Amino acid sequence: MKRLVADPIRCLACRACEIACALAHAETDDLAEAIADPGTRPRIYLESAEGLAVPLQCRHCEDAPCVAVCPSGALSRSSEAEPVLADQQKCIGCAYCVQACPFGVIRVATDQTVVIKCDLCIGRQGQGLPPACVAACPVGALWLEEMDEVAKRSRAKAAAGAAAASLTNEGR
Repeated sequence: MKRLVADPIRCLACRACEIACALAHAETDDLAEAIADPGTRPRIYLESAEGLAVPLQCRHCEDAPCVAVCPSGALSRSSEAEPVLADQQKCIGCAYCVQACPFGVIRVATDQTVVIKCDLCIGRQGQGLPPACVAACPVGALWLEEMDEVAKRSRAKAAAGAAAASLTNEGR
């Protein structure tokens, strides 16, 4: 499964990802109408952490706690290779998923009736397009990557760090 990867070092905090996400999920293509609509909300959020702007979005967890606690079945995934999706017709607005999300990225809509979460722009991907946030990022701080590649890169980075630490300790 592909996951959205964010590099906070590259992020400029321009919020282009948030705007593109909100517009991609809006009822209209007209920017003025979308801004005026209280239901137009992003599914990716920039948070400040130690001087960095960190893009946060649903991680589509393998064993998603939000899906496990949803009493109406509004949150589900068709297979492990697919993102966790929210069915607005089934959502009862209980917000159990909001409480269960370890990343704090599921939000309740302004009207308090349904939850809003990242769907990896599955409709756009079906058309061969990247998620709106990825397409909008002017510095390439967001991209889609297979989970295996994310894990491989993380292992290589950890190994390089361990090797550097070992060399530093040998020099003592």
